[in-house]
Amino acid sequence: MKTPDINCKIQMITPLNSSENSEKVKKAISNIFPYSTINSDSFTISAQSKELRSFEKIYEVIHSKKSQNTYRRYLERNLDNNTTWFYLNKQAAFVEQIAICEEEGESPLGPIKVIIASSNIDEIIDWIVFGN
Repeated sequence: MKTPDINCKIQMITPLNSSENSEKVKKAISNIFPYSTINSDSFTISAQSKELRSFEKIYEVIHSKKSQNTYRRYLERNLDNNTTWFYLNKQAAFVEQIAICEEEGESPLGPIKVIIASSNIDEIIDWIVFGN
């Protein structure tokens, strides 16, 4: 897999529930997005990256499980100008699994919202979905 050199900003954000351990939620995000900077406050854990290689694990799962059409549907449905987003299941991410959520309530403790912004967003979607 060759990761294209496209300028982008990737954000991951998830609510931190009072019943959750913030270190475990941070681990869930870093399991899926290893090249990100993680921040937290009392209610939210967020992470940022400007490197498309942050998507390598998701890319690999999309292509190994042949789920390109599912991701394409969500990425295109949520496309707004130069930004798109989708949800990942937080509990799955903690055990290093990638599971897309159709809606916010599908993940009992709240999903991880993944937001991608780029002036070349169509190119990024094509890479995620179709590969090199």
